[in-house]
Amino acid sequence: MFRHQGKARTFLHNLRLAALLSLVAGIVNITGVLALKTLTTNVTGHFAYFAEEIMRKDYAIAVTFLVFTLCFLLGSFTANTVVEIVLQKRPRLAHVVPIAIEVLILVGVALFFGNSDIYAWHGKTEAFLLLFAMGMQNSLVTKVSQSTVRTTHLTGLFTDLGIELSQLFFYKKPEQQIKLKSNIYLRLSIISFFFTGCVLGGFAYGYLKIKTLLIASFVLIIALFYDYLRLKFFSITRKTH
Repeated sequence: MFRHQGKARTFLHNLRLAALLSLVAGIVNITGVLALKTLTTNVTGHFAYFAEEIMRKDYAIAVTFLVFTLCFLLGSFTANTVVEIVLQKRPRLAHVVPIAIEVLILVGVALFFGNSDIYAWHGKTEAFLLLFAMGMQNSLVTKVSQSTVRTTHLTGLFTDLGIELSQLFFYKKPEQQIKLKSNIYLRLSIISFFFTGCVLGGFAYGYLKIKTLLIASFVLIIALFYDYLRLKFFSITRKTH
């Protein structure tokens, strides 16, 4: 689901990618809200908070919200830069390195930080790291799926879903209906798995606190092993034929 790109990429590849990584994003999202009292998977709300703190003349907190957005941007930049560099030398590992970095960040925050808020320095650091990790994930998923899948926020998904639901009433050709229904199913899958991640993460947080992020890390590791095992299976199948 990570390795296939271009014409080799299918709807099922995008569906698997969307399901697993939107589940991760949902877990990180609810953990950030409960542990840090802030958003850690997208930056839209942070611009409003930034403007609010400017109006209150609390410039230190305003700068914090600005840095939040820059951390997400830096994560996106880093992921794509790493992919482009690795593609030149080891194409099969291009997606592994960004995911591995994301896993290390999530595990690090889970094991070495605790509950806090963005008014404390360690709370700020946690939020910076989680936003950086989610920026990496969103960038990687967007690149791999050719902008078909985004997993860390839902605003654009609901917009696209509304458009495509409307188009069902106007585009009646069989091929148009098939494409629209596939897109709608993909968007609903992302929304559903993000919501599932939020709910499961919320329940887990009651027992694990910030260590709930270890569950998200485990899902990412499963995704990497699944992709690796499928590649090995198809390689062996080709050799035997």
